[in-house]
Amino acid sequence: MKPLSYLVLLTLCTLIIGCKTEKKDSNKEETSSTKETIEKKSLTKIWETDTLLTTCESVFYDKSNDVLYVSNIGGVPPDAQDNDGFISKVSTSGEILELRWVENIDAPKGMGMVGSNLYVTNIDELVAIDTKSGSITDRIPVDGSVFLNDITTSNDGTVYLSDSRGNKIFTYKDNLMSTWMEQDDFGGPNGLLSQGGKMMVAAFGSGNFMSIDIASKAIDITSTGLKGGDGLVPVGNDYMVSNWNGEVYFVKADGSKSKLLDTKTEKLNSADIEFIAAKNLLLVPTFFGNTVAAYELK
Repeated sequence: MKPLSYLVLLTLCTLIIGCKTEKKDSNKEETSSTKETIEKKSLTKIWETDTLLTTCESVFYDKSNDVLYVSNIGGVPPDAQDNDGFISKVSTSGEILELRWVENIDAPKGMGMVGSNLYVTNIDELVAIDTKSGSITDRIPVDGSVFLNDITTSNDGTVYLSDSRGNKIFTYKDNLMSTWMEQDDFGGPNGLLSQGGKMMVAAFGSGNFMSIDIASKAIDITSTGLKGGDGLVPVGNDYMVSNWNGEVYFVKADGSKSKLLDTKTEKLNSADIEFIAAKNLLLVPTFFGNTVAAYELK
């Protein structure tokens, strides 16, 4: 009986020690997770362009040519068909390479690329620009649109366009323009980001940050409180979202958010942002500030 009792006692001790170790490891993981949650990102200003840009609304990074395209509305209001808008070409160090690279646009806003074609929203039409020649190759009317704003493109070459005042999202593919989604309570969709089977949307009016299932078009509210939602960029599995009032937020995939930038006191807006992941560089068009400011994300 003695040996048997000893074995039972030894087994019990092993189980107790194992449970304690498992609990300790679990606490360690929890502490690490908590630390990661409370760690905040920050932005450090690196450069800012000259104030030669005119009501700059959006920045787009052309990776193949390592250059930035900046859409300039020109005179206001931003829905005036006055033909004074233009696209600028800017280096990734902030030098304005060609101020009026492409002209004869009314009020250009969001941009996206498919191949060598740069697509730009222009109130109620989609403008196609050949980046090799810098010439406008097509103007596609968007019937039923009110105020076209942002653009995102999917892997299959589909161009998505938000209509902030019309509460719609359009698609353009194979020379066909279609209404992809329309909802009265959309909240003024602005910033768009195509991510595989989902579409991320920043709403200007409601301030909601949404995820839309591409197949079912079911909407999930990821985060709220981003009134004036404008630009939207991915950062790994998370996001940065700007609102036109002059703020940029870091929004985690679970919807929690922290403010990275606030330029309201300087009366500077933060419109349709861009992020160059390889350079860890956030680009912020200041709209009425007539500049693009670059920040390092830390």
